[in-house]
Amino acid sequence: MRDDKIEKRRRNLPHWEQDECTYFVTYRLADSLPGSKLAELRAEQENWKRLHPEPWTQKTKKDFHLFSNRRIERWLDSGFGSCLLKTPDTRKIVEGSLTFFHDKRYRLDCYVVMPNHVHVLVKPFRGYPVSGILHAWKSFSAHRMNRLLETSGCIWMEEYFDHIVRSERQLDRFREYIFSNPKRAGLPHEHFGFQSLI
Repeated sequence: MRDDKIEKRRRNLPHWEQDECTYFVTYRLADSLPGSKLAELRAEQENWKRLHPEPWTQKTKKDFHLFSNRRIERWLDSGFGSCLLKTPDTRKIVEGSLTFFHDKRYRLDCYVVMPNHVHVLVKPFRGYPVSGILHAWKSFSAHRMNRLLETSGCIWMEEYFDHIVRSERQLDRFREYIFSNPKRAGLPHEHFGFQSLI
């Protein structure tokens, strides 16, 4: 584990920030999961907590978040919501937001833009926290998509998932996950292809 200072931020999910680290990040459209699925997830989480009473070890906390995230990922790949990112024009806007500060504020490793969510491997440069980078990606792309679609309002879910990559082996697993996401979701790879910048 790196010795650099770790800063922990909390919204609905905990977010750890550390300089000179690569992050696996997932963010999604505001309507990507229906209320019924979120209620189902909350019920499953409550049941999980009953079976695993606190205090929790670090491993138990990690298991809880993995349990929740796996369900969310499966539902996202099912294509709920408006799936605004399924069209080339909106995907291009998101890709433009990702690549705009590549090699200036961060280094992108790879990414995929799915119909209702985005996966990214990114290494922020010192002085550019991942939370600020996510805010810029979402703000820029939301403004451009609202203009393109002649709409207004919230495009992205405020919350996002991030994970600090701790090893080369883990990095390879995240790359494979991103690469195979379109296939797992039954999408044509020529339209929803993995983009690598390494």
